[in-house]
Amino acid sequence: NVAVPGRRKKCSLCTKILGQLKAMAGEDPDNEAVEAALGKVCRALGKRLGRVCRKLVKKYREQISEALQNGDEPRDTCAAMGFCKA
Repeated sequence: NVAVPGRRKKCSLCTKILGQLKAMAGEDPDNEAVEAALGKVCRALGKRLGRVCRKLVKKYREQISEALQNGDEPRDTCAAMGFCKA
């Protein structure tokens, strides 16, 4: 489990990471674009967030990748993964 204090904090962190991924992957990303973004996103968030980010990406890689390719909103994806209230 990702150790982040409080559910609201988890939600905003998740949406931040996914928002960043979405920006990095670009409009209508293919698998390669998503993989490239997943490889870079945690470094872009700095050391402390990076650690949490890596855990999140590792655990939910498939779901995140699918969501990005489907163009889902970060908040919806985070809700589906249980980080935000639906």
